[in-house]
Amino acid sequence: MRIAIGADHAGYVLKDRVARILREDGHDVLDLGTFNGEEVDYPDYAQSVGQAVQRGDAERGILLCGSGVGAAIAANKLWGIRAALCHDSYSAHQSVEHDDSNVLCLGPRVIGEDLALDLVHGWLNARFTGAERHRRRLAKIEALERTKVEV
Repeated sequence: MRIAIGADHAGYVLKDRVARILREDGHDVLDLGTFNGEEVDYPDYAQSVGQAVQRGDAERGILLCGSGVGAAIAANKLWGIRAALCHDSYSAHQSVEHDDSNVLCLGPRVIGEDLALDLVHGWLNARFTGAERHRRRLAKIEALERTKVEV
């Protein structure tokens, strides 16, 4: 699977580890940075990873920032991106099975490396069930993306 991965300064060390493990597992990894500990802004990486998924340059994306929250909020602003912040194994696989998540967000300041790798593997191995109730809910999410509020 081709996976886009990105992180801010708080996530780059774990990003590098995750990217290396994914390559060892046979995945094609598109590393979109950052590549050092200099302070950067997580929305920039959420945009890069999200757009790689939107364009089809990657099947899925992984984002890391301190808590994972900011990256998830930013990525979910992009049309068609369903970013899931996961810090437990159930949420990781369920976010794909029920919600068809295409971007996984992790917080290295919240979880350790071993758990992060378990979450990544569970998320990547999960498949959308396609059940009618899940398709119906996704259609409602897509409608929300098209909603424009007049102020």
